[in-house]
Amino acid sequence: QVQLVESGGGLVQAGGSLRLSCAASGSIFRIKAMGWYRQAPGKQRELVATILSGGNTNYADSVKGRFTISRDNAKNTVYLRMNSLKPEDTAVYSCNAIVAVSSYWGQGTQVTVSS
Repeated sequence: QVQLVESGGGLVQAGGSLRLSCAASGSIFRIKAMGWYRQAPGKQRELVATILSGGNTNYADSVKGRFTISRDNAKNTVYLRMNSLKPEDTAVYSCNAIVAVSSYWGQGTQVTVSS
């Protein structure tokens, strides 16, 4: 079992920045990959960024060059640094962890970007 707790969402003006955090606990040594997903009202959930246990990262085309996923192994925390935010980035952002064939989710954190 893995527990994930997100924080760092909020309201920001377009062009601003936010940093989301996802703190993992439980069987963290078994985590193969972690990622951030987002879901805007009326839209399907979409992948934002992932980071593998080996450190490789992957980003959605819509956030490349603006968002950075990183991790602090000592704190068991994954971060999503979001720069140059746009109104279309408004969504609930959720943290995900992959352990073997299981997938775990955090509760989500709201990010709202005003124009």
